Amino acid sequence: MQKLRKKTAYEGNPVGLSDKACKKISADLDKHLAALWIMYAQYHKHHWLVEGPQFRDIHLFLQGHYEEVNLQLDAVAERITLLGYTPTTRLENYVKLAYIEQESEDVFHIRDGFENDMKNERKIAEEFRKTIKLCIKHDDFGTKSMLEGLLFEIEDRCHHLEHFLGEDSMAVGLLHKPSDIGEQEKKKK
Repeated sequence: MQKLRKKTAYEGNPVGLSDKACKKISADLDKHLAALWIMYAQYHKHHWLVEGPQFRDIHLFLQGHYEEVNLQLDAVAERITLLGYTPTTRLENYVKLAYIEQESEDVFHIRDGFENDMKNERKIAEEFRKTIKLCIKHDDFGTKSMLEGLLFEIEDRCHHLEHFLGEDSMAVGLLHKPSDIGEQEKKKK
């Protein structure tokens, strides 16, 4: 296939932002795109592997999360193109570019997965806030507005994860380990 242009080529932008602003902001957005792809994969992984009595509720909860993240990563990628740059598209590059880490392929307790998801969502929110400040500095109010809307959804996901991790839900793993329950049953006999 013949290339139209290199990934790093700048096309200019149709909305009157400075070249400097576009370069800096699109670089941040590309990192956000990578982080969102990691979250998309994580939420899918947990959606596929959740087990236990709350399976259905958690399964649907996670589906809602990965569907929302999918819409967000599309919006971020589209904004990068508006700024005149090409978003990263190779999966192996997302892992290198992201500021959050992807979980290993192993299977973990859903509580551990949720704790990791909440930590990652918090980090994404922190990084979005930095880019919002960068957008203000460069008068890019369109990207600022988009990021503020996405930030609200990220914070909401983080808050909902916190609710699932509350002390009244998923008691096994919070109050005691599954092995402790087995030990208690043995002592009763």
